[in-house]
Amino acid sequence: MTAISSPDTVGYDVEALRREQFPITRDTVYFNHAGISPLPQRTFDALTEANRRLLLDPTGSYDPWFTGKQAAFNETMRALINARRVEEIIGITSTSLGLNLVAQSLPWQRGQNIVLCDAEFPTNVYPWMRLREQHGVELRLVPRQSGGLTVDLLARFVDSKTRLVTVSAVQFFTGHRADLNALGAFCHERGILFAVDAIQAAGHLPLDVQAAHIDILATGGQKSLMGPPGQGFLYVRDEVIGQTHPTFVGPDAVVDHEHWLKYHLTLKDGAARFGLGTTNFSGIVGLLESVTMLRELGLAAIDRHTTALIDYAIDQLRGIGCEVITPTVHGPIVTFRAAPTDAATTELHTALKARRIFLAKHWDAQDVAHLRASVHCYNTAQDIDRLIAALKELIHHD
Repeated sequence: MTAISSPDTVGYDVEALRREQFPITRDTVYFNHAGISPLPQRTFDALTEANRRLLLDPTGSYDPWFTGKQAAFNETMRALINARRVEEIIGITSTSLGLNLVAQSLPWQRGQNIVLCDAEFPTNVYPWMRLREQHGVELRLVPRQSGGLTVDLLARFVDSKTRLVTVSAVQFFTGHRADLNALGAFCHERGILFAVDAIQAAGHLPLDVQAAHIDILATGGQKSLMGPPGQGFLYVRDEVIGQTHPTFVGPDAVVDHEHWLKYHLTLKDGAARFGLGTTNFSGIVGLLESVTMLRELGLAAIDRHTTALIDYAIDQLRGIGCEVITPTVHGPIVTFRAAPTDAATTELHTALKARRIFLAKHWDAQDVAHLRASVHCYNTAQDIDRLIAALKELIHHD
């Protein structure tokens, strides 16, 4: 065990975590957590129990067992991001849905603008881009600086008509870690709404929506939160809720919703007004279990560990001649070039997969192929060593 993986350094026992919660580690090096994470064993077990109840007693199990899980889910997600009230939280299927729901509910005026970085994943672009043709809202793309959005460049793009700034807490491609506190303070001082795509960050590092003046935060659960696909959550600050007029209204979104035949559109005060209908029972239970585990390990401890692993990976990759584009201030992602062409990168990616080493292939804006390795709480320096050894063999096989 290296110092990177020791309990004294990390704050939890990585080897025990691998052994007890991640059977995938028995024969696989998994570096695609920025795409989809493996479920922890305890989450698999929780999902199994939820589905058993749906199999044998779906009505009887709904209350009080699932009602308790729902309440725990809302409180756990509130605590995860330090929201003030559970009413600011609602479960959603994906980051895309959350951002679309809010984008379509806010009042917009022609000539207003939205500012974001040119390195954003489409999830955090298309919901806002859609407003251009609907409401005449301008979309302003800030060139990435050190792989992401910085206050220095942001200041050159905002003006009196800037309505919202949006950013990924960790960029999916470069791995850049946004300075959320600085960006949020900048927006707060100017009365600009601040939105965050947290899908690459929420289970890796501490987030504080109050300290960072975040007004809107959305995340799916299948990446950094290590939950089942199709279950995430949306946060909308109380002060923003009053400005929203949802385009889509579900049966649970109104006051006294259980009086089903008394039709009205008196929306609930909190984020519950964005509820669209049937709850994903199993998804709520599964994501709750995964986030509970991550909080038990400690987000600060996970952050220290995964940051150290990426620092180690950057050094090792450069040592074998790879071009690394991930900046110094980063999240749990390293993106690099190890082959000169798209075809060669695809061949390398396939060869690594054959060795049970899984990472992702992505293109930059110029269609240059890169490989991306993204780690999580249970990865080790030995995992990185195995990747480096395989790359050395494959790159220099001739």
